[in-house]
Amino acid sequence: MKKYIYALISMLIALSVDAQEDPKGQFSGNFQIDGQTYSNDSLTGAEEVPEKMLMNAYGNLRYNYGNLTLGIRFEAYLNTLQGISKKYDGTGIPYKFFTYKNEELEITAGNFYEQFGTGMALRAYEDKMLGIDNAFEGVLTRYNPIHGVFFKGLVGKQRNYFELGPGIVRGLDGEINLNETFALDSLETQIILGGSLVSKFQPDKNPTLILPENVLLCAGRIQLQRNGLGLLTEYAYKINDPSADNRYNYQPGQAILSDLTFNGSHYGFLLGFKWLNNMSFRSDRSAQENQLLINYLPSIAHNHIYSFAAMYPYATQLNGEAGARAEVFYRFQRETFLGGKYGTLITLSYSRVNSIDTTNLPMLDSVYPHPSHYKTTFLSIGNTRYYEDFLIEIQKKISPTINTTWHLQYTAYNRQVLEGKDGMIEALIGIADITFRLRPRHSLRTEFQYLNTKQDFGNWVGATVEYTVSPHFFVAVVDQWNFGNPNPEKQLHYYMARAGYTRGANRIQIGYGRQRLGVICIGGVCRVVPASTGFNFSISSTF
Repeated sequence: MKKYIYALISMLIALSVDAQEDPKGQFSGNFQIDGQTYSNDSLTGAEEVPEKMLMNAYGNLRYNYGNLTLGIRFEAYLNTLQGISKKYDGTGIPYKFFTYKNEELEITAGNFYEQFGTGMALRAYEDKMLGIDNAFEGVLTRYNPIHGVFFKGLVGKQRNYFELGPGIVRGLDGEINLNETFALDSLETQIILGGSLVSKFQPDKNPTLILPENVLLCAGRIQLQRNGLGLLTEYAYKINDPSADNRYNYQPGQAILSDLTFNGSHYGFLLGFKWLNNMSFRSDRSAQENQLLINYLPSIAHNHIYSFAAMYPYATQLNGEAGARAEVFYRFQRETFLGGKYGTLITLSYSRVNSIDTTNLPMLDSVYPHPSHYKTTFLSIGNTRYYEDFLIEIQKKISPTINTTWHLQYTAYNRQVLEGKDGMIEALIGIADITFRLRPRHSLRTEFQYLNTKQDFGNWVGATVEYTVSPHFFVAVVDQWNFGNPNPEKQLHYYMARAGYTRGANRIQIGYGRQRLGVICIGGVCRVVPASTGFNFSISSTF
């Protein structure tokens, strides 16, 4: 393997030299370094690390020449930043590939990312913020035999830190655009049909259970589009897949996701529904947290961008949930009563996730439960509330130099289900975000946040002041004060100062401050962010 990597590196270097002289070749890449120091802070629980400083870094090299593309990525975790698994500690080249592509066929050998449909059948992706990288190592083929018809096929193993997981994954996905394939130009409704088959193989080495070594997941989807109205629905079925996630439950899994959207000139809406049961799908049945997930089950809840609005984020429950979301926006035009001189955008959003309705099955004996643990009905909804979220947001331009956003939100968060701790948290959040354009390229953004709750750590208030000289420089100061903490010694200020400079493709950012203990979620996938105090920096460049 090392000889292969060294040969690939040498080839890239040689090709990059040739690219200087051959206009058909193109050499590109990027790198990023993220580092942080850690100091003891007994009040927040932040701990000093033996290394004093931790760092995550990576660099990508890529070469394109005609139909051929080659690439590698070097990664260094020395040692891994807190909150990301320490199993990443070390250095290596976990990502390398070469791809050949012509008009109909594309073949990749090595490492690759891929997604089938919405991801409920298969999604391999990378997210540095979450510490996720479940890339495949194997072979991927994409084929476009006729206009509007697409096929994908892959076989490989998934990345598990700097190694590979034990399971072999095989997948096939097909999609047909009926309008393009059959030249239905007169048909106003666009119709796209798709389907996926994904299987994993993992040897059964369990001394007490008989586990299926081959597990199949199949999915079908339909997408309709007419003017501004769109409908996307996907259904997935997985045969019994006992694992650590479901306490070795032999029940099959099912999931359905459906989104109805409309985008008009002045208004639009989104209606979404998701139901799933026993849909954890990994290439290692003993893996947990975010490792070796084959599929992706997107969150139905609203994706918040403000820190207090996202203080209690929702994590998709792989073993079962039923959720719905409705969102509508309306843009009041200029020179109307509610639009005023510059217009007004109002957004209303509501989402709720409950348990599914289940009935526990009796114990077979004193040691083992029933192989299926419980029974349920497709699309059933239980009485336990996992998460609820309602918000109203108003975006309003006050004058040529002042833009504002006003945000009011209610959140209910079932801490027992989502964190394994007792109690339901209910919070009311208010946010004012005001940006002043002082002069050309100079702006001042102020942000004020308030969170009210009688549970958890009590009430919070926060403020941010950020000065930007576009497109090169910014400086910001943040303070989040937990003034309502029931423990007076914990009524702390979580402060942060940061500054950044961008020039061309290069960007540098430095900061210092306190980070509170919390959870970060992106699309329903979450990780714990530990408390920390110290300096942090980030350097990145693209070439």
